[in-house]
This record gives sequence, structure tokens and C-alpha cells, in this order.
Amino acid sequence: SCKVFFAKDPLKIVCARGQYMFDEKGEKYLDCINNVAHVGHSHPYVIKAATKQMELLNTNSRFLHDNLVQYAQRLTATLPEKLSVCYFVNSGSEANDLALRLARQYHGHQDVITLE
Repeated sequence: SCKVFFAKDPLKIVCARGQYMFDEKGEKYLDCINNVAHVGHSHPYVIKAATKQMELLNTNSRFLHDNLVQYAQRLTATLPEKLSVCYFVNSGSEANDLALRLARQYHGHQDVITLE
């Protein structure tokens, strides 16, 4: 079910910086697909923070760790009191799946409306 976005002439992206991705020929493309809108690719602050964390522990959120709790507390402190629960997921697909499961559990309905 996974298809290459550009089946007739696929892009071979070899690196990225800021909001741009570069192919094997050095052509520059504006990245409008990946989740880079906030800080871009190869942002020095993100690289430094990720390196620091990976030196300590490199895993996903399936295991308990104080940093997850601290992050959730910092995040919820910026939100209205009713928004006090955090769910950490790996991707947008996992987030959508979780949202559907929570809504179905809460409402007891199975119907879904989507837009193309």
C-alpha cells in the first residue's frame, strides 16, 4: 500500500538543510511534505539536543523515563487545565489511530468521516 510519490521519475534525496532537500544531482527542492516547517532540516539546536539525548538513551516512548514526565508537565503547563493528558506517539499515523480509538471508546460509535 506504500507508493513512491514520484513513480515515473523518483527523486533520490541525499541531504537536506533548512527547508530544502537536495537530490543526487544537487537539485534543490522546497520540502512541503515532511515535518520541517517549525525548524527545518539539520537545525543546529535540534542536532545538539538530539545528540545529547542519544548519548544518554536512544529509544522510543514505550519505556518509562523521567524526561517524558518532565516534558508532559512542561507542555501541559502551557495549556488550559482541561488539556492535562499527553499521549506520545511515533508518527502522524499513530496519532490518527489513537485519536480514532479514543473517540470510539468515548462515544461508542464506529463511524468515521474523512476528506480527500
